[in-house]
Amino acid sequence: MALPVTSVIKNSYDGLPRQMKVAARWLVDHPTEVALLSMREQARHAQVPPATLTRLAKRLGFNGFDNLKEVFADDVRERPQKFDSHAVRLHQEQEKDGDSVLISDTVKALHNHLDRLTAGPAVAMLAAAAEIMVDAREIFCIARRSSFPVVHLLHYVGSQLGYPTRLIDGTGGISNGALQSVGAKDVLLAVTVKPYARFTVQAAEFAVSRGAKLVAITDSELSPVANLAQIVILVRTEMPSCGHTATPAFAAAECLLKLIAARRGNGRIDALETDDEHPAEADIYIPQIPGIHDER
Repeated sequence: MALPVTSVIKNSYDGLPRQMKVAARWLVDHPTEVALLSMREQARHAQVPPATLTRLAKRLGFNGFDNLKEVFADDVRERPQKFDSHAVRLHQEQEKDGDSVLISDTVKALHNHLDRLTAGPAVAMLAAAAEIMVDAREIFCIARRSSFPVVHLLHYVGSQLGYPTRLIDGTGGISNGALQSVGAKDVLLAVTVKPYARFTVQAAEFAVSRGAKLVAITDSELSPVANLAQIVILVRTEMPSCGHTATPAFAAAECLLKLIAARRGNGRIDALETDDEHPAEADIYIPQIPGIHDER
């Protein structure tokens, strides 16, 4: 979001006490909820005392939290209603029983997260990322833990399409030579969400110090890689029950692949279909069963 108060929070973040940092992150990452929920509800979600929100608001130059909340409310009133109504519905929905409800809530949450990738700011970031990636000498792809499959997908499909992708798996650390060739003509795509992987952040710092452009897929404008990146693609990870999801990050990666393909020309899709024939020749995949047609 482009609220001026968000920039103020980001600029003040490093100097805030620990509890205020937690509250500040809540404000930046959940602007709709800030506008709609009471201060006590927000404090519960952010896991800070309500007084912390009040102190943070005053530190940011407001008379109190209500004045700060009104800034977010003004922004929400100018936005389409689909995000707002969904946030309210998730909050107010009573606890229910049944597998179908659990599945429905999960799918609804994923749908809401994916919808955010179609909003104007997200589309602009994805398009900007594709623009610099399509001209890159090499696209280094890095992530750890649950985020690693996201970059593995982008590298695997990208390499089949003829993109100059290189997967950094972290074996041997940053100094193992994998990033030693990175330079100003390259792009590092880093994917990391809370808790942030130290290796990913260190690799991002190293690549940026060598002049490479950094594209970050992350969950907050306040994440350690966001301040380093030329382009930040924000994805939500929280789910209604427990745990986190990588689905929006996967979707962002697939969008990047499609956008790059569009900029490089349709011939790249033909290249992918041609490449699919080689694994069959190498006996990697099960041969086509006679009588069963491939409807791909």
